[in-house]
Amino acid sequence: MLRRSPRLRKRCTAAPTWTVREWRQWPEWIHGVTVFRTRVGHNADVSRRIHRGSEYSAVFQRTAEIPLRLNLTLVALAALALNGCGGSDDTPSLPDGTRTTFALLETTDLHTNVRSYDYFKLAEDKSIGFERVATLIKNARTEFPNNVLLDNGDTIQGTALSDYQAQVNPVACSDTLAVYKVMNTIGYDGAGIGNHEFNYGLSYLNQVTGSQFNVDGVTAGAACAGPKFPQVLANITSLKSGAPLFQPYRIITKTFTATQPDGSKVNVPVKIGIIGFTPPTILAWDKRWLDGKVKSEGLVETAQKYVPEMRAKGADIVVAISHGGLDNSTYAPDMENGNWHLSKVAGIDAMLIGHSHQIFPNAASTVPQFNLPGVDKATGTVNGVPTVMANFWGKHLGVIKMELAYASGKWTVDTGKTTVEARSTQNADKTYVDADASVATAIDTEHNATIAYVKTPIGSTDFRMNTYFADVGDVSAIQIVNQAQAKYVADYIAANLPQYQALPVLSVSAPFKSGFGGGNDFTDVASGNVAINNAADLYLYPNTVYAVKVKGSDVQAWLETAAKRFNQIDPAATADQALVSSFPGYNFDMFTSTDLKYEIDVTKAVGSRIKNLTYKGTAIDPNAEFIVATNNYRASGGGSFPGLDGSKTIYASPDANRDALINYIKAAKTLSLVSNGSARSWSFTKVATAGRVTFKSAANQLTLATAAGLANVSSINNDDGSGKGLADYAIDLSK
Repeated sequence: MLRRSPRLRKRCTAAPTWTVREWRQWPEWIHGVTVFRTRVGHNADVSRRIHRGSEYSAVFQRTAEIPLRLNLTLVALAALALNGCGGSDDTPSLPDGTRTTFALLETTDLHTNVRSYDYFKLAEDKSIGFERVATLIKNARTEFPNNVLLDNGDTIQGTALSDYQAQVNPVACSDTLAVYKVMNTIGYDGAGIGNHEFNYGLSYLNQVTGSQFNVDGVTAGAACAGPKFPQVLANITSLKSGAPLFQPYRIITKTFTATQPDGSKVNVPVKIGIIGFTPPTILAWDKRWLDGKVKSEGLVETAQKYVPEMRAKGADIVVAISHGGLDNSTYAPDMENGNWHLSKVAGIDAMLIGHSHQIFPNAASTVPQFNLPGVDKATGTVNGVPTVMANFWGKHLGVIKMELAYASGKWTVDTGKTTVEARSTQNADKTYVDADASVATAIDTEHNATIAYVKTPIGSTDFRMNTYFADVGDVSAIQIVNQAQAKYVADYIAANLPQYQALPVLSVSAPFKSGFGGGNDFTDVASGNVAINNAADLYLYPNTVYAVKVKGSDVQAWLETAAKRFNQIDPAATADQALVSSFPGYNFDMFTSTDLKYEIDVTKAVGSRIKNLTYKGTAIDPNAEFIVATNNYRASGGGSFPGLDGSKTIYASPDANRDALINYIKAAKTLSLVSNGSARSWSFTKVATAGRVTFKSAANQLTLATAAGLANVSSINNDDGSGKGLADYAIDLSK
């Protein structure tokens, strides 16, 4: 790399413009030409870097050819970028009052949702996918020609496509991951590393990121294909070398158009420093891969170490790419969501956050982390620092518009003109932006191979798992979910939370598909082979596993709320009475454990329906403690269940309930009705009614009720007249 001579330093302060003759008299001019010709060539694309990994490549503008006599303007610009002028050490001399506006663009938690496609449902899903957020990126670049595109992490894991490339048909060293392929094409400037990047192990991460990890268990060798943009991570270091696993930070030089006080335009280099952080809790989440190989450091200490160093090296702007949310509890180096504290580190100009799968800013948000002191959920600041979280799966694009003012030899942020927003791929009329067609084309081979993969069996079942009669007691599609969730939580507690090991672990789930959309809106997995996509039928939503610690009284209240699923039945009424209310089926939580038993008395008013609640044959102790496996929606307040407001959560897993289910089925191999589909914890309190108690389900399914042991169910007709493919059934509550 060229070094700045004393003569150049003098020229930088004394005269902003050199003549061609002066350039040729500069002693390092000849060396500069030689390096440029040698590394780039006489007829090369000038966007290529002078040397691999150089942070100064952005100063070379793309052109078709370079003549044998190099264009003096380009070389002059190269020399300025390499050697530095102006207040930030390489900014050309500018008059005070020069201003430039640029946009930080963020994607986060893409989780390899490249296409707008659900591999579990084997169907298009326009609400997700990089191919749609790519359209937003292109639109934003048109709006903000000065821009920096960055990704927050949790990029390489999360769909069947990622599993296929990591575990089923591992990507070759010479090939690029599908998600990185499309990110390379659209031109990211940099990225952070999320917790899920570690899910497939260090060797895999080393390969697909094109890295050279110096850690135990990773074989040294030639770097494999990876992203063409720098990836940064400051707070995870190798125990072997003591050095950060990735580059802790990177200073990227971008050429922006600026406006001088006289209104004239000028191109100026601006140094954008990016530094990455991931939750220190990865050491627990991926202990099997990381234990004894790496260590974590706290966000605040790490930032305090590197941010001043970045400034000293000329960073005009420092952007923290931190894969985590906000938590203002007492700071600890191992806290999962330390960005509230990170925002207070001097020298950070903006934060790109993620991990929580939320939208920030959002003035209407009720999410606790966005309602903390110092957090402005309307304007998008955290303790005054512009901050954005762009949801997940390519649903949003984060945009921080920043204006810089040049004065006294340096750039400063005009905070009064900073705006923050998260732009949705969904239009105001509920349609979605068009997909960028080039994305689908780029990964067509990988996409089709993944579809073939998800159709392959992961196990088998000797019974039909369905929710046609879940409202009246069939648990054939519920128990397997509860078993998977309970095992996942129990295993985590055994390995990481010894203080809870003595407490019973239970699980609740609900019939997510229960006829709201008509006769086809029921879970129905046939007996025989179970494929990966069947898991989506059993678990519809992209929730993550959460564990809550509750008392016996909380269990009672939980079930009382779930029992809102039913109307109050009058035993004396002679007319037909509908059993099921408008309370959503996905809120009808139920246990499926032989240890827990309870009755639902639908003749009672809401709040007083749960009777004879027992645990292991004894009336449940209101003060007894239990761990209940559920999902992030319920544990965080979804459905307004009493006491479930996030305060009782002891483990907020980064893993999807659906993934826990898939892994459980893979391990079990063969599912049986006796072991996995008949442990009904609840029943209706017996009561004779003068008239019929009715409910709806799909037509011609009575045999399934019989198979589930529901002898008190009968068919009334096979068409309820709604045109939705529903039929009328009756239940005899006296039996």
